[in-house]
Amino acid sequence: MGIITSFLVGLIFGLGLLISGMVFPEKVLGFLDIKGQWDPSLALVMLGAVLVGFISFKYTRQRVKSFLGFDMKIPTTNLINARLILGSLIFGIGWGIAGLCPGPALVNLGFGEMKAIAFVIAMVVGMGIFEFKLKT
Repeated sequence: MGIITSFLVGLIFGLGLLISGMVFPEKVLGFLDIKGQWDPSLALVMLGAVLVGFISFKYTRQRVKSFLGFDMKIPTTNLINARLILGSLIFGIGWGIAGLCPGPALVNLGFGEMKAIAFVIAMVVGMGIFEFKLKT
């Protein structure tokens, strides 16, 4: 049941990215280009995502198990430190350069986009470095 549900949630997420245009780097870069040909349409997508996330986290904080019976793994800290800020900056710079973030990159990977392949390889290497540093 968990695999089917995960597949359906991923499918809905991917379709949402496609419909909103977030899988198209030029659309994302148009949104980030506030001094040029700014495209504000993704602001509504982000607002919708923040609203859904806010309601979901508010509700799930009261639960210890998910609807499918899995343990809830919600962050318990509100600590903002240099590591979090640096990671956010690197994420934002990468998003601005590539016009992709992990979700849209995985959708584009399914289409065989070369830019997405390079992005995902770099993302996996970065995650590997993080895990290696964490263990040492």
